[in-house]
Amino acid sequence: MSNKIRINLMRYRPDEDEKPWAQPFEIEWTQDMSILDALDLLKGDFDPTIAYRWSCRMEVCGSCGMVVNGEPRLACSTFVREFADVGEITIGALDQFPIEKDLVVDLDPFINKLNAVSPFIITKNPRALAEKEYLQTPQQLAKFKQYTMCINCMLCYQACPQIGINADFLGPAAIALAQRYNLDNRDQGDKQRFSALNDENGVWPCTFVGACSNVCPKHVDPAGAIQQAKAAAVPYWAASMVTKDKKEA
Repeated sequence: MSNKIRINLMRYRPDEDEKPWAQPFEIEWTQDMSILDALDLLKGDFDPTIAYRWSCRMEVCGSCGMVVNGEPRLACSTFVREFADVGEITIGALDQFPIEKDLVVDLDPFINKLNAVSPFIITKNPRALAEKEYLQTPQQLAKFKQYTMCINCMLCYQACPQIGINADFLGPAAIALAQRYNLDNRDQGDKQRFSALNDENGVWPCTFVGACSNVCPKHVDPAGAIQQAKAAAVPYWAASMVTKDKKEA
């Protein structure tokens, strides 16, 4: 088997290009070479202007999300050897987000959605430091622990068909993180979060395709979280309908 492979890198320079285009390269690969390693090789040996994000190299930071041969993947944990039989790899940006340059995308739309669900513990009566920490049993932690594993890599947004139809949809990661806090026994902010979750662009556009859960590198189940949030949102939705009817009457 040849140790050479073709890489089609999707390039985009906003001051020059109307849309992304593929630039071909041929490299020699090794068994332990990741897609991120391949990008480093391209940047170091072929073109120093190639732009992409990375940080930890350990599937922790979520920075290196991109599309590899049509699938949302993390570049640090996807290996060139997986595509040896195919003979070529196409690497592109997570284009459900605005592309800033090459593989770098603008994550402000997600940050705004995340802020909308107040992703932090909200308490009505905060404890003084002298009262020490809030205690939590293993059973209480287990209710939401998987959602704490989200690394905000945005692979779920790339996979989500609803995001492709409606860019204003709150989306898998934001809703999963909202559910993480709603299930936390220390939190009392569910009513505040459901103002966003019950919005027309909140939980309801999700059709439970499940693609978001399938691509999650940390095995979080955002599709399940969205269905849980839908069930929990019904009382708030019903209350809003009663209030609306009273106002109209």
